[in-house]
Amino acid sequence: MGECRPPTPILEEEEENLIAAAQNIVKALETNKNLTNDARKILAGLGTQLSSIAKACEEKAEREEEAEEKGLSEIEEQLNRVQDKVMRWEANQSMIWDCGPDEAYEYLRAVDEGRKLTESLESLNLAKDSEEDGFLHRAHDVLQTAMVRLEEEFKHLLVQNRQPFEPEHMSFRSSEDDTIDDGSIVSYGDESVEDVVQRDSISRGSEEYIIELVHPDVIPDLKSIASLMFVSNYGRECSQAYVSVRKDALDDCLFILEVEKLSIEDVLKMEWNTLNSKIRKWVRAMKIFVRVYLASERWLSDQIFGELESVSLACFAESSKASILQLLNFGEAIAIGPYQPEKLIRILDMYEVLADLLTDIDALYMGATESCVRTECQDILRRLGDCAKATFLELENAVATNISANAFPGGGIHHLTRYVMNYIRTLADYGKTLDVVLKDHEKEDQVSTSPDMSPVSEEDNNSCESSSASPVALHFRSLLSILECNLEDKSKLYRDESLRHLFLMNNIHYMAEKAKSSELRNVLGDEWIRKHNWKFQLHAMNYERATWSSILSLLRDEGIQNPGSTSISRTLLKERLQSFYLAFEEVYKSQTGWCIPDSQLREDLRISTSLKVIQAYRTFVGRNINHISEKHIKYNADDLEHYLLDFFEGSPKSLHGSHRK
Repeated sequence: MGECRPPTPILEEEEENLIAAAQNIVKALETNKNLTNDARKILAGLGTQLSSIAKACEEKAEREEEAEEKGLSEIEEQLNRVQDKVMRWEANQSMIWDCGPDEAYEYLRAVDEGRKLTESLESLNLAKDSEEDGFLHRAHDVLQTAMVRLEEEFKHLLVQNRQPFEPEHMSFRSSEDDTIDDGSIVSYGDESVEDVVQRDSISRGSEEYIIELVHPDVIPDLKSIASLMFVSNYGRECSQAYVSVRKDALDDCLFILEVEKLSIEDVLKMEWNTLNSKIRKWVRAMKIFVRVYLASERWLSDQIFGELESVSLACFAESSKASILQLLNFGEAIAIGPYQPEKLIRILDMYEVLADLLTDIDALYMGATESCVRTECQDILRRLGDCAKATFLELENAVATNISANAFPGGGIHHLTRYVMNYIRTLADYGKTLDVVLKDHEKEDQVSTSPDMSPVSEEDNNSCESSSASPVALHFRSLLSILECNLEDKSKLYRDESLRHLFLMNNIHYMAEKAKSSELRNVLGDEWIRKHNWKFQLHAMNYERATWSSILSLLRDEGIQNPGSTSISRTLLKERLQSFYLAFEEVYKSQTGWCIPDSQLREDLRISTSLKVIQAYRTFVGRNINHISEKHIKYNADDLEHYLLDFFEGSPKSLHGSHRK
């Protein structure tokens, strides 16, 4: 049997050596024949005393050896008891925690006893290959077997007690069911462009709350297992078990939120309608995933590993990293994609939700030294901002380069005008965000340096409001100046000057009304609106002048001599009247086919025209009624006034009425 006691102290060794030396001296002296009887008696007494001392030392050593043998017996008995408990469950196919709390408690107590026994043996200076060393190896094996079992039980508890995740019961409304037709700047479509970019309803600032991802009843058990594994130096295995289970749970969460695993190449190949749907799901998923699910995930990790803060954070960061990076990779794919104007609203949605969640993400991953999530979030946010800026500039370019081969039918509101105004009206809701992404972009001379720049656009850019305007206001005014330049070019496609002015009147009026009745008013400013009100009114005046000046000149008396003096004057009077009728009928035929979509503007222009035309006609006929035969008066003033009500309806008509008899 090997020695399990610590080495004999130096003092004891010296005492034993002294006793042995003294005994030898006594024996040597006793052989001396010259000693007196008294000396012999003294030596004999000393020898007896030394023998007693030596015997006492031997008895003490024997007692210690017996005690040691008894201790080894107890260690072996304790080890056997722990081993029996652990191995009995190894032969059992059922899970310990499924058999009730008593069994689970007994198992944990046995394993903890084995841990303490192992530590006790490790603290001794054991001789190699000794019986005690064998006990230590057995204890290690038993403890390792128990740890493997506890790891399985830990994972089993996490999996079997997962709580269902039901995002449909949360206060984040999905707009996926909204029917919205996102148009294209290249193909403007029909009247549905009014709804081209309605903003999704995203619950901003919704209350954060924690959900129980694992049934609360098993949290104490999970915590007990984790604590025992960590104190037994099996913390890495426990952490890995936790991370593997929670990774799967996080993947399931993304599946429930309809977030697919897509590569950047997959995203870049997607058609816009599909991509638009994916972005909307992403925006909704990000808010729920970070504010609800990740917050709950961090809370769960803290509950289980609460006494080991660094472990809790590391487990959370490692288990959630793949899922949050999957979401962020989609944002990266959008940010590097082509800068298509129809994407701008969705890009801003993504930018806003990520910017809004940045504080939450920072808080969740604060202190996670090996986590790249915070850095990645900030990088994707910056990229989305750059993408939004570039996309807005591409919108300006698309408007500037939109070319029409033919004049827009009827002089109504061009699809481009509708598209741009509805687009920026929606963009106005993102004013603060656009100010952030556009603030670093200098474009003071972008429009003014264009060779197609009109004086009107220069006036807009040089407005006194520009010096104090926000970045988004400057960009919006610039975009609308580009739009006006484009409309000017499109108006030149009309051969009829009147229709050219009617077209510009319609479109500028539409721009002013959209600005006046929306958030655009606060962005563009009242001065911009007043200026454009004046512009469309000027085009209305120019329309009247171009249409009616030459016609109404026929109803003047210039060039007509006194009708009573010569027959030539009467003939000229009749010819003037007939020319007026022919001109009016021609205008009626063409301008009933022209269009003023806004009912109030249409009514205002009819009234203004009617006042001028009917007044001139009544005056002319009244002044010359005695010199004009009734048969030459084809229409009376009421007829003309009625006919003027047919103007600008977009449906060409002809006058077939005969002259009055």
